[in-house]
Amino acid sequence: MADRLRPLAAPFVALAPSGVAVRTRLKNLTPEDEEVLRTVGAHLGSLASKDLKARCADALEHSTESWAARKRELTAGSSSRWAGSITKATHDQWALARRGQTAYLHSLEAGVKTIRHRLSLPVGEKGSKRAPGGYRSNHEWFYKTRRLHALEDRLEQVRADRGHGIVHVTRGGKRLLNTRHNLEHTQLTEPDWRQRWEASRWFLQADGESGKRYGNETIRVTPEGEVSIKLPAPLAGLANAKHGRYFLAVRVRFPHGGTQRADRVEANRAVAYRIHYDTGRGRWYLTASWTIPPTKTIPIEAALADGAIGVDMNADHLAAWRLDVHGNPVGNPRRFSYDLSGSADHRDAQVRHALSRLLNWAKTCGVAAIAVEDLHFAADKTREKHGHKRRFRQLISGMPTGKLRARLTSMADQTGIAIIAVDPAYTSRWGAQHWQKPLTSKTRKTTRHDAASIAIGRRAQGHPIRRRTAPPHDDQSDRRGHRTVQARPEVPGREETRPRIPGPRTRSVPPNAARTRATRTPKTVRDVRSDQV
Repeated sequence: MADRLRPLAAPFVALAPSGVAVRTRLKNLTPEDEEVLRTVGAHLGSLASKDLKARCADALEHSTESWAARKRELTAGSSSRWAGSITKATHDQWALARRGQTAYLHSLEAGVKTIRHRLSLPVGEKGSKRAPGGYRSNHEWFYKTRRLHALEDRLEQVRADRGHGIVHVTRGGKRLLNTRHNLEHTQLTEPDWRQRWEASRWFLQADGESGKRYGNETIRVTPEGEVSIKLPAPLAGLANAKHGRYFLAVRVRFPHGGTQRADRVEANRAVAYRIHYDTGRGRWYLTASWTIPPTKTIPIEAALADGAIGVDMNADHLAAWRLDVHGNPVGNPRRFSYDLSGSADHRDAQVRHALSRLLNWAKTCGVAAIAVEDLHFAADKTREKHGHKRRFRQLISGMPTGKLRARLTSMADQTGIAIIAVDPAYTSRWGAQHWQKPLTSKTRKTTRHDAASIAIGRRAQGHPIRRRTAPPHDDQSDRRGHRTVQARPEVPGREETRPRIPGPRTRSVPPNAARTRATRTPKTVRDVRSDQV
């Protein structure tokens, strides 16, 4: 059995975030302010669309010379700083599409491999835990052969595109683009869709510059909250101040991270800004972001000095249990629920609230480490692997593994708690096998997820998941030392007997042993007679 288990990766301390982003609302904008923002966003958005087309045409032949040529072409219609922000955003968008293409290629390869394997088996043959069986009927077998040809053609096309550096990307998003053909299903009218489409294609973001006034020459926010925008050259006539600048009739305040931003602004350190419009709410928002030096991760031994909290992530809650330094569960398990239905903002708020409660509990316990699984589900969401388990595939796809990991790392960095990522292999199975039944009592029902949290925490601490090591292979005695792995022999409260410690067992004065032996009457008759003689 041990030979068939895949090797486990060593636990590691997750890296701290390298940047900060805070957002605030632009309240009480005048109609003139909104018109200027719409005009500038639409103008820069058209330039960004043209630049993205040029970048996709360059494909793998892109170079610094072509980048500089694109920037010079955009400068005439905007400014050198606006052109730099547009070209950088375009290149990042092309790189993101390239990574998505790679992930899609791997998904197609996995699907083709699975279908080929199942088609090679007889119809109705059962599978095992590690390999799927044959298809259930001749009808399904026939349609899977057709799907195999379709996937092979698609795989060949994607491989050809990747080899030539061709990516398919849409400014504004493919999902919103396809929504145009299903307006009745999405309950949108054409004007509403058109407004969302145009707003998603606007461009109103500027990169920061260290050493410049307030850290940004294009979109400037003073320490007092005054917002101004450097207008592109063709729109300089809309300016209401000198040097082609337009000042908004509002003052902003960042409720979170405002002190850090103000310190950077006063020191003229780089701060990037982005203005976007939420069409659903009809509100304008301003996002400020900046990079921070990466926090040096502490050694994993130092993080686990006071124990750890193991966390098992599920579709609707986080199951957590505190472990001491020996890997023993302490107290009762905790559950932090969240609801992942509804809009993206609602789901994000639910995740943040659950993580906030988890971190507050960790600070109350005095623990400096939280162990989580290093989940990504890259190969477990394929349609071919779980074709008839639609709910299961939706369940896995809906779990915010990447977002939860990023959120938890970012929020824990502010509290001084280290996040330890462990290999997720067999944690649920082995946790339920070794911990669920022993920890279940009449007053406490231990779930499979609670037992998995113990397994995750013990793996982070370097302990085996099972409660005991195997007995010696020669006999069942303790000849080779004690078999427990939770605690050392000298720790009070451990399982089995403790070694005998010489000396008194109570706080009373020890008796005189020599006097006791001299006055004690022998117990045997033979000894009494010999004394009398």
